[in-house]
Amino acid sequence: MFTGIVEAMGTLVSRTDMGGDSRLVIDTGTLSLASCRTGDSISISGACLTMLDPLENSFAADVSQETLSLTILGGLAEGEKVNLELAMGLHDRMGGHLVTGHVDGLGRLVSRHEDARAERFEFEVPRQLAKYVARKGSVCIDGVSLTVNAAEGLRFE
Repeated sequence: MFTGIVEAMGTLVSRTDMGGDSRLVIDTGTLSLASCRTGDSISISGACLTMLDPLENSFAADVSQETLSLTILGGLAEGEKVNLELAMGLHDRMGGHLVTGHVDGLGRLVSRHEDARAERFEFEVPRQLAKYVARKGSVCIDGVSLTVNAAEGLRFE
């Protein structure tokens, strides 16, 4: 489980395609993996993946065709940034929402505008997911858990 509060920005170092799946190597930037081991979960731009060979500031992860097709990871190029969050421990304080990291689909950013001291984003989701988006519910986008302010049809803010 994750909170949807991004801990650090990482960078895709390399991508190796393996029979339809891919192995990604991620540099974690300022996020230390000193306490992590192979098999631990990590959220990469919202997708829960299993760490392979974690070092101090990098790790590998195998990504299935299903995950590649439902997330931004499918179109990610070497050198691009990703949002990272380590999995919560049972003893950790939860500062955000509960996020599983099991991604349901890709949405589209429709608009973005200033709203007082914040910014308001409008997204469009695939028809099959729209019924699950509710006002004052939460949606996780690229690993960032957001509260829904308005929802109508295929769009939400």
